Amino acid sequence: MYLPGFRVVVMAMVLLGLCTYQLAQEFDTVVTSKSRKIFRIADQIEDPQERKAFLELYRPQEARERAKLAESFVESYPQSRFLDQVYETGAKAHIDLGDYERALNYAHESLRLLPENPVLLVLLANLQVQHRLLEKAKVSARNGLAYLDRFARPQAISETEWPDIQRRLRASNYYALARATMLQALSLPNESRRRELLEECEALLGKAARLNPADPEIAYLMALSSLSLGKVSVAIQGFATAYQLGGAVTAQALEQLRKIHKDSKDKSSINFETFLEKARSGRLTLPPVEPTSRDKAPQWQLPGYAGSDSCLGCHFDKHSAWRQTGMARMLQLYRPENVIGDFKENNEFYAGDGVELRGSKIEIIPGKNRFLFAHMVVDKGRHYFEIKHSDGRWVRYPVDYTIGVKWQQAYATRLPNGQIHVFPIQYNVLHKEWVNFWKIIDHPGSERADVLQWEKLGPATSYHVNCAPCHTSQLRNTKGGGFEPDHLEFNEPGINCEMCHGPSQKHVSAMMVGKPYPKQPLEPPVEFDKISSQTYIGICAQCHMQSALREPGQAGELNYSREDEVFFQRSKSRPFAEFSRKAFYKDGRFRETTFIVESLLRSACWKKGQVSCGHCHDPHGDDFSSNPTSLKFLGQPDQMCLQCHSEYNAGIEVHTGHSRESEGSRCLSCHMPRIMHSVLFKARTHRIDDIPNLEMTRRFGQEESPNACLICHSDKDTQWLSASFSKRDDVWGEHDGLEFEVFTKRALRKQLRLRANKEKLSRNW
Repeated sequence: MYLPGFRVVVMAMVLLGLCTYQLAQEFDTVVTSKSRKIFRIADQIEDPQERKAFLELYRPQEARERAKLAESFVESYPQSRFLDQVYETGAKAHIDLGDYERALNYAHESLRLLPENPVLLVLLANLQVQHRLLEKAKVSARNGLAYLDRFARPQAISETEWPDIQRRLRASNYYALARATMLQALSLPNESRRRELLEECEALLGKAARLNPADPEIAYLMALSSLSLGKVSVAIQGFATAYQLGGAVTAQALEQLRKIHKDSKDKSSINFETFLEKARSGRLTLPPVEPTSRDKAPQWQLPGYAGSDSCLGCHFDKHSAWRQTGMARMLQLYRPENVIGDFKENNEFYAGDGVELRGSKIEIIPGKNRFLFAHMVVDKGRHYFEIKHSDGRWVRYPVDYTIGVKWQQAYATRLPNGQIHVFPIQYNVLHKEWVNFWKIIDHPGSERADVLQWEKLGPATSYHVNCAPCHTSQLRNTKGGGFEPDHLEFNEPGINCEMCHGPSQKHVSAMMVGKPYPKQPLEPPVEFDKISSQTYIGICAQCHMQSALREPGQAGELNYSREDEVFFQRSKSRPFAEFSRKAFYKDGRFRETTFIVESLLRSACWKKGQVSCGHCHDPHGDDFSSNPTSLKFLGQPDQMCLQCHSEYNAGIEVHTGHSRESEGSRCLSCHMPRIMHSVLFKARTHRIDDIPNLEMTRRFGQEESPNACLICHSDKDTQWLSASFSKRDDVWGEHDGLEFEVFTKRALRKQLRLRANKEKLSRNW
């Protein structure tokens, strides 16, 4: 099988394969192009033999040997954290060997664990076309294009190489889309629909040709499409271009040109050599490209910032409710009443101790070389940290800021030079303990997790470098630089109105003089009920997307934008393979709640239903004290799902297999289980279509592939779960390998039909 740009795809896979064991990034930190940390992911493999077997996969060798090594690794280490790379290597090896069916299986297994792999998706899309899995091929190609747009350059590929590789990968995705579309078109009896698909195919190939004009396969397929549409002259130019470019389709292109010449009316007046020469002198005409929204000129100029207090006069209720939320209080100037940590009784912290979360409780494990590192004290009504320096001195620092008000509270002090530094010890509200939170979540060797680094007052403890983008509003470097500790300022502490609604000085001025003006929904102040879900999530992703690769604007803007018609930064994401594996379960799901947007973007609710954060959350709710997650339907959580999936309301027991009022019949219990690590408690995953996967739990165990059923039935195991599913099959009959969700939908419809028939009979009586 030939793939357009295949050599470049192979080169990208080799480079990315190396990347997966050379680089990794901690999470819950600001990621910039300059702060992308480097260390060997393979060092996270504790078993020396597994590490050796993994690294062996990337040694230069023949395809057959690589295929054997991949198969051997899977058999020997079926619970490895690195199976996505191993399966990817196996897929590539089997493509080289021409074993496309096995390559398809390996690619599928890799993408189950790490779906956001645009390089592998290119290969998968073409494999799926080869096996006539046309709709799946189109999904793979579209996902590949989306991920190429969404993710930044992998660090293993140089800045000079990446633009060309990315361009040709995009061309390959468009080519796969076009191939699938053409095959669908040619199988249709309906002439109108066939023509519509062929025109779509032609447009896709036009995009591919612009990206990779030197690829003969693209030109050849475009010529076939044009010929099917009756555009003979365009087809001639396409076949001639493919013939001139050479490669795998030279003979086919020449044969097509001979056939066109043979069927032409003037074949007697012009021989084939002259016909060919004339065709080769022509130029392939590409279909026009519709401009994207980013290509269009801005519809408005961004106004200045007015500040949150300017909203109070007209939006008193909303402003008052927002003021009580966690967003507004992400960072607060010190006031004694804001402090929620215990500075009087449980007010000591010993360095060297460990912390483990056991169920819903934490256990402090005394270390062998523990020593008293910090006292948290109140003196004359003022809160202080007293910290032991390496020379034995105890140094007192005032608390000048509080950070957070919900699950955990951190504290910061302001130095005479204006820098703000965060104390390495935080107070966990749920467990009422002082903890070194970075040590709990970071990879061994983390600088910020080492409390002895505090006295250096460097970047590892800097508030502006580590926290400010998501805890303050309109952060900027006044000297036009990046996230250096000096010269950083912000408009307001916490997340203000204009971080979400945009700079609103024009709106405020107009309202003050009573002169409203027409505006677009995205023109500040943003009207969230009128914008797309993609834009909605993009605004929330400013703070809730861990992988965002933040880059400063031309004037030093660090968490907002003045360079486009939109006020928020549309940051690329760092490839997930470059993050510490502590961020993921072995089954590929996100473990850490900082990846909340990334988790949502994996769900069908987003991909197919275009759900947005606002479907479930209200950031202006007036019940923050009892509803800290700002849920719209706190007392009726099923309504979050039933607003789209109303068909389940009548027969929920059939769908869940549990009584209507039980926890097992709550949508969230199965589809948003509490499996994500937050600040020492379990939060709900936002991969909303999460479905209990028995196969993954069998393979990796409940700890590394938490199954929602076994969260409630914690005294049971996968054998019991398998038997329970079998009983459902006995009740409803065999479902012939249908996906569990499809099966239960059919069962639900059957129950509803039976119920409707009974009600009809009852009315007739």
